[in-house]
Amino acid sequence: MLNGIWLSFFLAAFAAALWQWLGLGDAEVFSRLVAALFDMARLSVEIILVLVGTMTLWLGFLAIAEKAGLIRVLARVLDPLFRRLMPEVPSGHPALGHISMNFAANILGLDNAATPIGIKAMHSLQSLNPIKDTASNAQILFLVLNSSSLTLLPVTIFMYRAQQGAADPTAVFLPILLATTASSLVGLFSVALMQRLKLWHPVVLAYLIGGGLALGLLLTALAGMSAQALAATSTLVGNLTLFGIVIAFLAIGALRKVNVYDTFIEGAKEGFSFTISLLPFLVAMLVAVGVLRASGILDAGLDGIRWMVEGLGWDTRFIDALPTAFIKPLSGSGARAMMIETMDTFGVDSFAALMAATFQGSTETTFYVLAVYFGAVGITKIRHGLGCALLADLAGMLTAIAVCYWFFG
Repeated sequence: MLNGIWLSFFLAAFAAALWQWLGLGDAEVFSRLVAALFDMARLSVEIILVLVGTMTLWLGFLAIAEKAGLIRVLARVLDPLFRRLMPEVPSGHPALGHISMNFAANILGLDNAATPIGIKAMHSLQSLNPIKDTASNAQILFLVLNSSSLTLLPVTIFMYRAQQGAADPTAVFLPILLATTASSLVGLFSVALMQRLKLWHPVVLAYLIGGGLALGLLLTALAGMSAQALAATSTLVGNLTLFGIVIAFLAIGALRKVNVYDTFIEGAKEGFSFTISLLPFLVAMLVAVGVLRASGILDAGLDGIRWMVEGLGWDTRFIDALPTAFIKPLSGSGARAMMIETMDTFGVDSFAALMAATFQGSTETTFYVLAVYFGAVGITKIRHGLGCALLADLAGMLTAIAVCYWFFG
């Protein structure tokens, strides 16, 4: 699928450029396409150079968290919930531990650890699956919640905003938190409806009510604030949370006799190689997005949507961020490229860029997640998995639009 998306960007750009040259007499269009190729390649390298330092820093702290056992603690906290949501999985089965550890890793932003643990969870669930080519209820719930992006700390979004020169890189913290909460809840409820899960079980209700109360208190605290105050609050909470988690990692690691310095160095060593490995993917998607915008086809499509929205009398500022939302379910690297290109075009602290960052952090790459996780165990019939996941994506996108107008509008 990603191959088709990437190729279609170039073919669409070429077709649009031919029309502008032959139909409209614009002989400079191909110069703009070639310039976009080299400009986006240069931007990719600049981004990677900054990311090397920030990724090295974060992976070092995450290594301390892993060695201190924080992932296992979070797994134990989540285990009672997943035992009730997946009744066909026996109590004490290894799948429950893998699932809990996967979600714990996602919540902490441990993408590297989350994927292999998630694949282990799928293999464990597959051992209980009576029909090997068809997704079980437990596998579908696991995948939908994964695709809804359960992330407490979207560090990568902060890093990209910092690289682009944002005044407050964490200003999108609360908007992303609210949007990803909405997508996760819609994903859970849609699967529960399809599978007739007993969400009224006391243990499940305790988790849902606890989360609902926390979210309600947050919304109550934010209600009545001006856009400026909301943006300032998001910045404060984001920075306080980020640094507070770092201090917690260090303090708990030290209390558990972890050599925090040596562990940090070991984890940080992975930062350079991991970040450099992103360069080919970033170059590939950024140059494709760059030529698409340089050809005028992206702007033409957005202008068509803008015309329809204006006809309804709605505010049109969100339209410039829609490319990120449209690409996110299909390609994580493509959506990242769209987000960066939006920041580069409109300014990192523009309304469009803030909304694009919120889109990027509020949902996961649905088709990629389903392809990797189901493909790892040979499942070809995914039943209601895709529909529920896309519904969660839609909820995240609509909530992202609403909260961005609330915070930054």
